[in-house]
Amino acid sequence: MKYQKHEAKAYARETMRGIWAAALNPFDSDLRLDEDGLRRNIRHWIDDLGIQGLFIAGKQGEFWSMSLDERKRNMTLAAEECGDKAGTIMSISDQNVDTVLELGRHAQDCGADYVVVHAPMLSFCSDRDEVLYNYYKHLCDRLDIGIAMWSHPDSGYLMEPETCARVAELPNIMAIKYSVPREMYVRLTRMIGDRILVSTSSELEWLDNIEELGWQLYLCSSPPYQLQTSKDQRMNEYTELAFAGKFDKARRVRDSLDPVREAIRKTRPGGKPTAHGKYWQELLGQVGGRVRHPMLELTEKEKAATTAAFEDCGLQR
Repeated sequence: MKYQKHEAKAYARETMRGIWAAALNPFDSDLRLDEDGLRRNIRHWIDDLGIQGLFIAGKQGEFWSMSLDERKRNMTLAAEECGDKAGTIMSISDQNVDTVLELGRHAQDCGADYVVVHAPMLSFCSDRDEVLYNYYKHLCDRLDIGIAMWSHPDSGYLMEPETCARVAELPNIMAIKYSVPREMYVRLTRMIGDRILVSTSSELEWLDNIEELGWQLYLCSSPPYQLQTSKDQRMNEYTELAFAGKFDKARRVRDSLDPVREAIRKTRPGGKPTAHGKYWQELLGQVGGRVRHPMLELTEKEKAATTAAFEDCGLQR
């Protein structure tokens, strides 16, 4: 590792900046992880699109459909391909804490920069503060790598800002991906934004969060490689304008992407977000591939509608 456990917060503040993307995993026709395809995507994202870090083996990557060995291989491949060119944060989330720790130790060994752990499902539990604090403390006591919290509705609840602030005092908690209503992450930023990095996956709110909250990190989802091409990098452009304090120009560039956002939104079937994201990647020349159960594939009609919207959205290719 590149830092000591007690240095995790400071190291993240120094190195986690700009746009980090959550990787969709390409599966081939036999539903095996397409290792060459993943490597090709990573090289494109880093070398052509300038993405500064990757979130690996998360929900976008269908981690819940993968075996333990596949998840480890996913991390190793990404760490190898990113090297010193981009950062990595590996999702080690699982309901079984021993699996979380095994994946965390593998992340440390394979050269990952950080890991992220989502809040566990807590059946029949209504008073969660002490449970969640001790859950993250258990992990922090046993891992040396920097750990990001992750709260999202899929857990069945949202971590309260006060709980997050308490967990943030642990030595190697360095960030949170806080997939919650804006009021909650604004409140948390004002409580502990000087101690850990607070971020959310909403690209639409990214510019406002730079301007109003002083955020330095987009952590993270698929828009960085679905709204951009090697010839059309408006997300990067408006981000750098915002970092330079040129918010009016940044807003104009951001808003110019609305036709692309709308093309994605109007053609994405409610029950097929992952398949749609992968097909959009294929239209961009990236490797998309199949989805695993229980996710569903697009129909030919859905693909045709997506292709037509893609051709009219204004992305330069």
